[in-house]
Amino acid sequence: MQLELYKEVALTRDIAAENLQKGDVATLIDIVPHPLGGEDGAVLEVFNAVGDSIAVIVVPLSAIAPLQPNQMPAVRLLERSVAPYIK
Repeated sequence: MQLELYKEVALTRDIAAENLQKGDVATLIDIVPHPLGGEDGAVLEVFNAVGDSIAVIVVPLSAIAPLQPNQMPAVRLLERSVAPYIK
Protein backbone atom coordinates (compact mmCIF):
# COMPACT_ATOMS: atom_id res chain seq x y z
CA MET A 1 0.00 0.00 0.00
CA GLN A 2 1.62 3.24 -1.15
CA LEU A 3 0.26 6.23 0.76
CA GLU A 4 1.23 9.78 -0.20
CA LEU A 5 0.78 12.82 2.01
CA TYR A 6 -1.84 15.33 0.83
CA LYS A 7 -3.48 12.74 -1.44
CA GLU A 8 -7.02 11.47 -1.03
CA VAL A 9 -7.58 8.10 0.63
CA ALA A 10 -10.65 5.98 1.32
CA LEU A 11 -11.74 4.74 4.73
CA THR A 12 -11.71 0.95 4.93
CA ARG A 13 -14.05 0.84 7.92
CA ASP A 14 -16.77 2.89 9.59
CA ILE A 15 -15.62 5.49 12.14
CA ALA A 16 -18.83 5.68 14.18
CA ALA A 17 -17.57 8.33 16.61
CA GLU A 18 -17.18 10.73 13.66
CA ASN A 19 -20.24 9.53 11.69
CA LEU A 20 -17.93 8.49 8.85
CA GLN A 21 -18.50 5.39 6.76
CA LYS A 22 -16.38 2.86 4.92
CA GLY A 23 -15.67 4.33 1.50
CA ASP A 24 -15.74 7.97 2.60
CA VAL A 25 -12.85 9.96 1.12
CA ALA A 26 -10.42 12.09 3.15
CA THR A 27 -7.05 13.77 2.64
CA LEU A 28 -3.99 12.23 4.29
CA ILE A 29 -2.27 15.04 6.21
CA ASP A 30 0.35 13.15 8.22
CA ILE A 31 1.46 9.75 9.46
CA VAL A 32 2.23 9.65 13.18
CA PRO A 33 3.76 6.97 15.41
CA HIS A 34 1.63 5.38 18.10
CA PRO A 35 2.81 6.74 21.48
CA LEU A 36 2.90 3.24 23.02
CA GLY A 37 4.39 1.36 20.07
CA GLY A 38 1.11 0.22 18.52
CA GLU A 39 -0.02 0.73 14.94
CA ASP A 40 0.96 4.07 13.40
CA GLY A 41 -1.82 6.56 12.83
CA ALA A 42 -3.01 8.59 9.86
CA VAL A 43 -4.08 12.20 10.38
CA LEU A 44 -6.93 12.87 7.95
CA GLU A 45 -8.86 15.97 6.99
CA VAL A 46 -12.41 15.25 5.87
CA PHE A 47 -14.26 17.57 3.51
CA ASN A 48 -17.90 17.73 2.44
CA ALA A 49 -18.93 17.55 -1.22
CA VAL A 50 -18.35 21.28 -1.78
CA GLY A 51 -14.90 21.35 -0.18
CA ASP A 52 -15.63 22.63 3.32
CA SER A 53 -13.47 21.03 6.01
CA ILE A 54 -15.71 19.16 8.45
CA ALA A 55 -13.28 17.13 10.57
CA VAL A 56 -9.65 16.36 11.33
CA ILE A 57 -9.27 12.85 12.72
CA VAL A 58 -6.59 10.28 13.53
CA VAL A 59 -7.21 6.66 12.53
CA PRO A 60 -4.97 3.58 12.38
CA LEU A 61 -3.14 3.18 9.06
CA SER A 62 -5.12 -0.03 8.52
CA ALA A 63 -8.31 2.08 8.38
CA ILE A 64 -7.33 3.76 5.09
CA ALA A 65 -6.36 2.77 1.57
CA PRO A 66 -5.19 4.70 -1.46
CA LEU A 67 -7.84 5.44 -4.07
CA GLN A 68 -7.87 3.08 -7.05
CA PRO A 69 -8.71 3.77 -10.71
CA ASN A 70 -11.59 1.28 -10.59
CA GLN A 71 -13.35 3.13 -7.73
CA MET A 72 -16.09 5.76 -8.02
CA PRO A 73 -16.76 8.38 -5.31
CA ALA A 74 -20.35 8.76 -4.14
CA VAL A 75 -22.38 11.39 -2.29
CA ARG A 76 -24.41 10.82 0.89
CA LEU A 77 -26.11 13.05 3.44
CA LEU A 78 -24.07 14.04 6.48
CA GLU A 79 -25.36 13.69 10.00
CA ARG A 80 -25.88 17.06 11.73
CA SER A 81 -23.37 16.17 14.45
CA VAL A 82 -20.60 16.06 11.83
CA ALA A 83 -21.62 19.28 10.09
CA PRO A 84 -23.69 21.39 12.51
CA TYR A 85 -23.90 24.29 10.02
CA ILE A 86 -26.09 22.21 7.66
CA LYS A 87 -29.63 23.57 7.60
